[in-house]
Amino acid sequence: MDDQPEATSPEPLDRRAELSEFLRTRRAKLQPQDVGLPEFGRYRRVPGLRREELAQLAGVSVAYYTRLEQGNGRNVSAEVLDAIARALRLTDAEHAHLTHLARPSRHKKKRRPARAQRVRTGLLYLLDSMEGIPAYVTGARSDILAWNPMAAAVFGDWGALPPGERNWARLVFLSPAYRDLFVNWDSKASDMVSYLRLYAGCHPDDPELSALVGELSVKSDEFRRLWATHNVKEKGHGTKLVRHPLAGDLTLSYETLNLPDDEEQHLVTYHAEPGSASAEGLRLLASWGADAGRTDLFDDAGRGPAGGR
Repeated sequence: MDDQPEATSPEPLDRRAELSEFLRTRRAKLQPQDVGLPEFGRYRRVPGLRREELAQLAGVSVAYYTRLEQGNGRNVSAEVLDAIARALRLTDAEHAHLTHLARPSRHKKKRRPARAQRVRTGLLYLLDSMEGIPAYVTGARSDILAWNPMAAAVFGDWGALPPGERNWARLVFLSPAYRDLFVNWDSKASDMVSYLRLYAGCHPDDPELSALVGELSVKSDEFRRLWATHNVKEKGHGTKLVRHPLAGDLTLSYETLNLPDDEEQHLVTYHAEPGSASAEGLRLLASWGADAGRTDLFDDAGRGPAGGR
């Protein structure tokens, strides 16, 4: 891409700026009629609700809310944040994000060197025992930590990548192969950024996160645009349409399971409706075994990573 800004050394995310932009973007999404307020005048200088209107809805003074939207969340109470969250019609994930930004831990621990992310041996055995079910474990920043052969058959050979490149956000935004793999790529990209935003609210001082955001912002216009929306979303469940080069179109439902002993790790599984063409496609991939995970499956003229573990 021409005329890209140069990458710089990663700096921690500015929590005050994050709080300010998050509140501003949430307020801009609401119109007076959305929250039962009369709309006076045809022309409004700002999109969405005015600060005065939001403060009225939350039951706080305009001056107080203005300070908060300017990033000054010191001493704000949980009750006030709850009232603002209700006024802004925030989702549970957005409410949690607001709390992390406005009321960070009062007892900051000294930053420790980043520790290697490890997956328990028992969980690795579980992955390998899930025959016919694509499954993998993600960690901090959407890093891909472990996977089974079926995940490799469907999503590509993450084992062929250097460990630092096994990251969902990097693959979605920087690999053309994954644009082809996900039929609704725009939805996948939006979800990916929303997950990262939520993680950023909890870990603004993570240098690896700052480096990842900086790299993606430099290399991807789409990432830069989506990051600026400040949308947040929990990992959960849903459906993805995958266009596999061997099995064709697969409609796969996914479930995200939080691991109780590590809040940053998630087990993600995929399945198809029993008796469907997609279920037959998964069965064929399982029967092909290693052949379904060849490193050239997703590598069209060297465009991107490929399948296998």
